[in-house]
Amino acid sequence: MSTSCPHDPFKQFRANGPVHVSKFGGEKIAMILGHKNVRDATRDYSTYSSDAPFRVPIPSEENLRRVRQLPIEVDPPEHTEYRKIAEPFFKLPNTPEFKKAIADMIERMFREACETGEVEVVREFSLPMQSLALTYLLKMPESEAELWTSWGTHVFRDGEDGEARGMTLENYIHEQFDRAEADPGEDFFSALGEATYQGRPLTRDEKVGFANLTFAGGRDTIIHTISFIIAYFAEHPQAIEKLKENPKLVMTAAEEFVRVVTPLTQIGRVCPASTDVHGTQVEAGERVGLCWASANFDETVFDEPQEVKLDRKPNPHIAYGSGPHTCLGAPHARLIIRTLLEKIRDISPKLTLIDSVDNVETEADYERRSGYEKLIVKFETP
Repeated sequence: MSTSCPHDPFKQFRANGPVHVSKFGGEKIAMILGHKNVRDATRDYSTYSSDAPFRVPIPSEENLRRVRQLPIEVDPPEHTEYRKIAEPFFKLPNTPEFKKAIADMIERMFREACETGEVEVVREFSLPMQSLALTYLLKMPESEAELWTSWGTHVFRDGEDGEARGMTLENYIHEQFDRAEADPGEDFFSALGEATYQGRPLTRDEKVGFANLTFAGGRDTIIHTISFIIAYFAEHPQAIEKLKENPKLVMTAAEEFVRVVTPLTQIGRVCPASTDVHGTQVEAGERVGLCWASANFDETVFDEPQEVKLDRKPNPHIAYGSGPHTCLGAPHARLIIRTLLEKIRDISPKLTLIDSVDNVETEADYERRSGYEKLIVKFETP
């Protein structure tokens, strides 16, 4: 499948209406489709609530972790208060020092890839890049990235036993909080140890909930986007020249790539009361899915949505979410993607696609390509 023509499995569903009911692990979930419908639902948290521990991800994660992820699995005003606790770290990508650290790291990785030659991009380039960037965000030693890389692209679902992998992450998080309590520093774990919520210290479960989301939430999403970008430029080398001719394309291209990839297909919400969802009855306590992938390929909003247009503008995608629960890590992800594009423009490596295996999300009613399971690319200096 060409990277320039991603498949939109939800087009046929949108043609039949704003909601499609599908089974996920035996549970029927009404997927809300289309840009306006999804965006409106993100703002109506009284009807579509995130106060649903373990059930915001689809499929749900009751067997993969013990704690509620914060701040994503609560609604305002609690969500707003929790979010403020973590915001100082997630604003670091706006600082000159952070931007330089990311730029130096990505350039170094490109140079090393060119020296290596053939690289398996998913696990030897994208995953280490995401892990190293996270050490800067959390103010942790770069050496931690090697361990985080060993966990794979998804800390819960890589490998056969997601529950065991979930405990690996949780045990690591507890070790870091124990370390921070004994010898606090300036890192993320120490800051959470000193944080308060509504005038009291955070509980250990609350702290673990923040850390769990930080490690799991922006992992495979960033990895798949980086991998797609590398594959795209390997297949479309002339696009590098376009970036060089018009440096401003970096900004629009960064948004276009994340729209096209939309690494998170959908996210769950729970209806606290029985609700008519665009003509589909959802009973109290049942879930709906906000389908980002459908919204970002809505042909009434995006001209030729299946085409990668580096200069697409306007581009009102909602790949980072929408409403009060908009992704806290969006500035971090945007910086990585923009810097990656700048380095591709400035270094202009010759990229040759050698082999690839799509990562395919397979559900009862659809299959959706989301990044790569394997991507081998030859890197060469120009």
